[in-house]
Amino acid sequence: MGAHRLRSADGITHIGGRAMVNETVYEGRCFCGAVQFEVSGTPVAMGYCHCDSCRHWSAGPVNAFTLWKPDALKVTQGGDRIDTFNKTPISYRKWCKQCGGHLFTEHPTMGLVDVYAAMIPTLSFEPGVHVNYQEAVLHIHDGKPKMKDMPKEMGGSGVTLPE
Repeated sequence: MGAHRLRSADGITHIGGRAMVNETVYEGRCFCGAVQFEVSGTPVAMGYCHCDSCRHWSAGPVNAFTLWKPDALKVTQGGDRIDTFNKTPISYRKWCKQCGGHLFTEHPTMGLVDVYAAMIPTLSFEPGVHVNYQEAVLHIHDGKPKMKDMPKEMGGSGVTLPE
């Protein structure tokens, strides 16, 4: 018999006497749909990366990122179709072996996973920062902080560049 679920007015679901905070769940998928995943809760940070690696990987002048705690990401279909490439120990880039569609990047040294903003169509993308701006080929004048490399708490210098 299934557990009894009761949702209270404060946004908490009670399952068989245990209280669980409701989290927003966002769905994403690769280009062909063979790999599907969910991220739940809220991202740790959102922004733009201008580094050479992200630009080449994304085939664009800038990469829009959303950073999550690893346990917020759950592959729901096609996990056996995911492959990995890591150019550096900082980034383990994941893609679908069937279509080549990009999925996300694990950043083990930061304890975070980057789910590319374009992969989560229902997430309201609200960038807060530009990272690796010293490598920018497309300068964006949006009033957001432009980090030379990365924030100090992520292993960077913490230096901000002028817009």
